[in-house]
Amino acid sequence: MLGMGDFYYKLGVQIIDVCLALKHRNGGLITLEELHQQVLKGRGKFTQDVSQDNLIRAMKKLKALGTGLGNIPVGDTYLIQSVPADLNMDHIVVLQLEEKNGYVIVSDIKASLKWEMEQAQQGLEHLLKGGLAWLDLQAPGEAHYWLPALFADLYSQELIAEEAREAVP
Repeated sequence: MLGMGDFYYKLGVQIIDVCLALKHRNGGLITLEELHQQVLKGRGKFTQDVSQDNLIRAMKKLKALGTGLGNIPVGDTYLIQSVPADLNMDHIVVLQLEEKNGYVIVSDIKASLKWEMEQAQQGLEHLLKGGLAWLDLQAPGEAHYWLPALFADLYSQELIAEEAREAVP
């Protein structure tokens, strides 16, 4: 079916299952690392190992069904887009800026990208409307726009740093 073997067909179904199960939490964007961990967790101990490259290949094969899954390069990894949303280069650049801290503010966009206020706000509004970003009006200073897909990565980095501090005598 769709020119893919049984392995990639089953893997594609597992990818879609994970993306749908986590969509309420991450707005339809998930890091490739988290997708990989979740797929491995769902597969069990006694199944064939799956690499991140296998996930990308399975998603490419699923393109025959439509544009429901996409890869967005962010830093040295990918964000997997599992909801149909029209993301242009402006939106992708904003997502790439958010990758550093998990959030972005309008003044950072203006400074980094040399954009006008209106262009920065339009890009962020599009991400908000699609559920891909969350608005934090209680943050100190100006409003923060958070990317829920990066929460797990940021939290795990915090834990690693905290464990390192505790290990130092």
